[in-house]
Amino acid sequence: MLTIHHLSVDFEVGGDDTAVFARLFAEHIREWSQRQDDVRARGRLLAREASLTGEGPARESSGGPAAGCFGGS
Repeated sequence: MLTIHHLSVDFEVGGDDTAVFARLFAEHIREWSQRQDDVRARGRLLAREASLTGEGPARESSGGPAAGCFGGS
């Protein structure tokens, strides 16, 4: 995992820099938020399916996670 502690971004654009930044930020934060919502919804669906079967995440016969199956956050 990569953690960024400090990030500085400089850019030049034509027109009102504040309006351009606000538009781009809003666009990308909506996309990020939608992805986060999708991850949470997928987690709820997997948890609901696991509760119906009484099982946890899919496992191989060796006891490890099955190929292509991911549990957790």
